[in-house]
Amino acid sequence: MPKINFIKEKKVVEVPEGANLRREALKAGVEVYSGIDKYIHCPGLGICATCRVCIKKGEENVSRQGWWEFFNMLKHPLTFFARLGREKQLRLACQTKVYGDVEVETQPEINLYGERFWG
Repeated sequence: MPKINFIKEKKVVEVPEGANLRREALKAGVEVYSGIDKYIHCPGLGICATCRVCIKKGEENVSRQGWWEFFNMLKHPLTFFARLGREKQLRLACQTKVYGDVEVETQPEINLYGERFWG
């Protein structure tokens, strides 16, 4: 069975293959939302883009990003800026399925001043 290592929370969770990352995180008591987003978010439909996570290791062990996830990440301003410099690593937890071992950073920082922001 695949294992998800939540880096910030220092928690490792064993999940069935093909499990939804958001659902498994919430079951394990790992908070994928921050601030007001804990209360105001879509129920895992990929619309609000507030459950963003950064896949630090094991990108090849998660589902590919679909057009719905890609589009919604681009239209949401905070997620758009959070993607800069880590386009392949930043995912929406609600749209990500786990097929092997991964390391996940929840609530990743938004890069407003990094080297890839202005050019």
